[in-house]
Amino acid sequence: MLARPMFTAGAILGGFAILCVGVVSFIYSNTREQVEANEKAARVEKLHQLIPASAHDNDLYSDAINVTSQEWLGAKKPVMVYRARKGGEPVAVIIAAEAPDGYSGTIKLLVAIRYRGELAGVRVVSHKETPGLGDYIEIERSDWIRGFDGRSLGNPDEQQWKVKRDGGAFDQVTGATVTPRAVVKAVYRALKYYNGHRDLLFAPVASEKERHE
Repeated sequence: MLARPMFTAGAILGGFAILCVGVVSFIYSNTREQVEANEKAARVEKLHQLIPASAHDNDLYSDAINVTSQEWLGAKKPVMVYRARKGGEPVAVIIAAEAPDGYSGTIKLLVAIRYRGELAGVRVVSHKETPGLGDYIEIERSDWIRGFDGRSLGNPDEQQWKVKRDGGAFDQVTGATVTPRAVVKAVYRALKYYNGHRDLLFAPVASEKERHE
């Protein structure tokens, strides 16, 4: 006598589960494109903070490559490099570098470097540094990150690519030296990587046909 009610209850629960999966799948499929579009728009806005749209005529987001160099760019996995061009000529790159030795973990950066090797700017994408202490590396918190603007491997001298506490040229906030030290090191290493790979970074991406010839 109990078999039929139990079967009915099981069927109802099974049908409800299938319905839930269907609803979730429907919502995901119909919102995925919008989510991806929003993420792209947010990233492009961040890129244009460093390389204004007026400085290039290509699509920064599409004209990008993956590169791998844990030694110089701080990440084990490939990182993105966005290339800015105008009239087909190289203008700048924006490297998604990482500072793995932040006080509370990895600090993710965008390092914009003009073709001749000067920094167009640096922005922090994400971090876990202490709020109210190490988070002054964010552009929304202070102008500290603007201290990289116009710098290069020769400005200051390579030996001065350190925070002032370590005898270098870059400021730091008392009690929060680890964070800026990590950022300065990461930016310096990104510049070194660019200096040794400039032509490779600006090389055109081979078409599918070219890759198989």
